[in-house]
Amino acid sequence: MKKIFLLLTALTSFYLFSCSKSNKEEMISTISKESFGKLSDGQEADLYTLTNAKGMTVNITNYGGIITKLTAPDKNGEFADVVLGFDSLAPYLAGHPFFGALVGRYGNRIAKGKFKLNDKEYKLAINNGPNALHGGIKGFDKVIWKATEINQDSVVGLQLEYVSKDMEEGYPGTLTVKVVYTLDNNNALTINYTATTDKATVVNLTNHSYFNLTGLKRDILDHEIQIESDSIVPVDTTLIPTGKLRAVEGTPFDFRKPTKISAGINKVEDEQIKNGGGYDHCWVLKRSEPGLVLFATATDPESGRKLEAFTTEPAVQFYTGNFLDGTLKGKNATYVKRFGFCLETEHYPDSPNQPQFPTTVLNPGDTYQTTTKYRFSAK
Repeated sequence: MKKIFLLLTALTSFYLFSCSKSNKEEMISTISKESFGKLSDGQEADLYTLTNAKGMTVNITNYGGIITKLTAPDKNGEFADVVLGFDSLAPYLAGHPFFGALVGRYGNRIAKGKFKLNDKEYKLAINNGPNALHGGIKGFDKVIWKATEINQDSVVGLQLEYVSKDMEEGYPGTLTVKVVYTLDNNNALTINYTATTDKATVVNLTNHSYFNLTGLKRDILDHEIQIESDSIVPVDTTLIPTGKLRAVEGTPFDFRKPTKISAGINKVEDEQIKNGGGYDHCWVLKRSEPGLVLFATATDPESGRKLEAFTTEPAVQFYTGNFLDGTLKGKNATYVKRFGFCLETEHYPDSPNQPQFPTTVLNPGDTYQTTTKYRFSAK
């Protein structure tokens, strides 16, 4: 009996050790790479899959730095994709409203596609009504970035680099850009942007992911959102800032407490709702000190999914997919109006033409640096 007991003890110990080792091996963050297709000029696009120890995955292609997929857990621990996009390269090449893309050299709008810098006028492509939008005809969302994999301890990531030549899309200066995506085991995706230039230029980089915390099952109107902001940047009918700020108190733009997106989005008696066709505005963030601060929280009451957003930037463009019209389909969903929302961290739109706004000028010898983090959980 003693021998049998000792044998059973040894086998139990071995089983527990093996299970412990197996679980430990499973709890490892990984990154993998596969082909995502070819551009018309023959350039190869790759797709990288970042997976953390909890099972959250983020897919990023070096074409435009696009986040094609991002999974997040619901209240039952079930992961589902929560960003709009496509499963293959072709629909991205055919044209799309910046799903998941890196936007540059200047995110958001510049009035009439021109600005002055150091007494010289620069002209940009007019690609959004009478204005320039999101970097031009071939912005940073439509180029191949040099990719380097990152795998360090509990963090996996992807470093993307791109050199934008002097006068590319009309912008002065050779701009060297580095964007680093990192996924940690707290289900947080962090995006760190840096850039330098050899000539004075303007820079406003962001990511244009459309989130849908239902797991792409229905629109985002029942989402509750809170934005740490007392004012917005009002716009004219072409979505260019008027130059003054507007307090959110007493308006459909007051998200200082958790509020359903549907509560005010159709109140077209408000001029700003009418101008934007809903929410497509820049919120000025409350900030008592520099650094990374929590600026927005979004939840889907049914699934329990929660998104907390942090940034070092002074503002965020909150956009509710007003221009989606059902013509685009992807990932088992049809992208109808208000099927996704964006939290594009940024400086104010049209800052190069609005001297009273925080400057977006980058000079030689200086480094542009911003960070944004999206953390996912469930309640």
